[in-house]
Amino acid sequence: MWIRDVRPWGAEPCDVQVEGETIAEVVPAGGAAQGGGTQHDVEGRGRLLLPAFADVHVHLDSTRLGLPFRPHTGGPGVWTMMLNDRRHWREAEVGIVERVAHTLGLMVARGTTRVRSFAQVDVDAGLERLEAVLAARETHRDRAEVQVIAFPQAGLLREEGSAQVLEDALRAGADVVGGIDPCTLDRDPVRHLDIVFGLAERYGVPVDVHLHEPGELGRFSADLILERTVALGMQGHVLISHGYGLWDGTESQTRALVERFAEADVATATVAPGGRQTLPLELLAEHGVRVGLGEDGQRDYWSPYGNADMLDRTWQLAFTHGFRRDDLVEHCLAVASRGGASIMDGDLPRLSGVGDRPGLAVGDRADLLLLEGETPTAAVMDRSADRTVLHRGHVVADGLELR
Repeated sequence: MWIRDVRPWGAEPCDVQVEGETIAEVVPAGGAAQGGGTQHDVEGRGRLLLPAFADVHVHLDSTRLGLPFRPHTGGPGVWTMMLNDRRHWREAEVGIVERVAHTLGLMVARGTTRVRSFAQVDVDAGLERLEAVLAARETHRDRAEVQVIAFPQAGLLREEGSAQVLEDALRAGADVVGGIDPCTLDRDPVRHLDIVFGLAERYGVPVDVHLHEPGELGRFSADLILERTVALGMQGHVLISHGYGLWDGTESQTRALVERFAEADVATATVAPGGRQTLPLELLAEHGVRVGLGEDGQRDYWSPYGNADMLDRTWQLAFTHGFRRDDLVEHCLAVASRGGASIMDGDLPRLSGVGDRPGLAVGDRADLLLLEGETPTAAVMDRSADRTVLHRGHVVADGLELR
């Protein structure tokens, strides 16, 4: 199959040949004509060619996309918000299996073909929310690659039986073991991390820890996670999500922490929140730290934000960091695509700086997005609906509609 007349990362027009799941050849536009065409060829029409998005921090199990809008009823703090979600998530107008599958389909149609989703497992929900995400993965198995995180949103020590439910989730098919705020939520970081990393060792799975803790306390928790990562030989298999308080220290503190992330190959993921909670993206890229982007919750019981469109979230990442230069806005696209992909697949190389534009070379897997735009930066600003999405070399969506 040929993809004709596209501009990889905004470069000169090319024709791209896809064989099976991979990019086999890239030639100047018009070069494909010698080999003839087939009914399966894709007309690029001069659009940009980019790697497809990878959302590596999304809570599919709490989505309300497609349902009537409801007022926000949550209160301050993680525990209070969790209790609010617990009170209401079963009241949705349609069942959880249907709404998770619907939202995942929306994400694919808008250009996301790699997804790492949390599924809350606790003494209230048991494995019900996990099973809904696993079912959605099966529904869209030919359109997206989905990793599922068993996520103890309520902590592991506050409610009896929480640790057992987390282990049950791994036995039931979860791909990643989650943790959350070992100091502020469970108030016992050693026991909390003993459980999380113990399960990771036992089941041979990666770790993803939500870290909302502020300032020095957040850096203390991160230090414990980094130490365990190295001690257990889990480099490349640990991610710290959010990390709001990690980067508000002194310049020397920030640089030292970035260097430790790089040495331990611990990744981080952001949802591009507002306020002052930004990442040192240029420094992280300079040191080759794996950084991914995600939509978090999507119009759920935690927040009214989120619309299944990672292109919108890429704009938000650039905006909240105050980026204006094209290379920095394009770096946000790289984070949203291959940055996240390298978290899900540790064999993919880390981004090597803000100018690195990977994912479209011969031999790369053909997870691709054709997108209208004069330049990649213009595409982020305009966010056109003229998109064609390929997963493993097959067109899975066009014009925001699934195939």
